[in-house]
Amino acid sequence: MSSTAVSHSARHELARRANAGLEITLFWDARDNSTSLDIHNTSTDETTSFRVPPAHALDAFHHPFAHLPLGN
Repeated sequence: MSSTAVSHSARHELARRANAGLEITLFWDARDNSTSLDIHNTSTDETTSFRVPPAHALDAFHHPFAHLPLGN
């Protein structure tokens, strides 16, 4: 997986969970009212970040790999 840079200054954590060496965090960005996910692999210390449409944010939080953009 590749890592995509996302500014953290206006992001607010909405939810976090950990399972099988992965930490999934859902964020809301106050600047543009967008939502995004971070998937952190604790064994490799790699984080993949990507935006998700707000209407699908909760589903993406529970099923992050189904919402990964093509190419990741």
